Amino acid sequence: MDTSDLKARLLEVAQRDFPLTPRPYKTLADRLGVTEDAVIAAFREMTLDDELISRIGAVYRTGTVGASCLAALAVPENSLEKTAEFVGTFPEVNHNYRRDHPHWTLWFVVTAPDTAGRDAVLDRVEAETGLPLLRLPMVEAYHLDLGFPLR
Repeated sequence: MDTSDLKARLLEVAQRDFPLTPRPYKTLADRLGVTEDAVIAAFREMTLDDELISRIGAVYRTGTVGASCLAALAVPENSLEKTAEFVGTFPEVNHNYRRDHPHWTLWFVVTAPDTAGRDAVLDRVEAETGLPLLRLPMVEAYHLDLGFPLR
């Protein structure tokens, strides 16, 4: 199996079925017929070299643990990348993305142990960027399957 095929297979399985075992990389390796070292090396490359993934960790259904909020910043095009990098430094932010909108161009989700922690992150982002911030707390929950086929 070539490295790119292994990476695609790992990303597909990790999106929905990451093993909750004492040695998850070994479990994945056994499923895919490769070594545990190959799985670890592939994830390391995808994280550090390829920048395909920013972290490996759980994402909890909104409202079941802690407090979360969808937020958007009105970021000028010339500082979008720098601002996205800054927003991504917060451990409470699991992803951020550019959106084609006339005003609100950088969107992200903040999840913290409680509303005070969530609001502290949002307040800091707003204060340190000096940009308007839109807070969109969840009104009604929807389940979206964000897994995508990669091969």
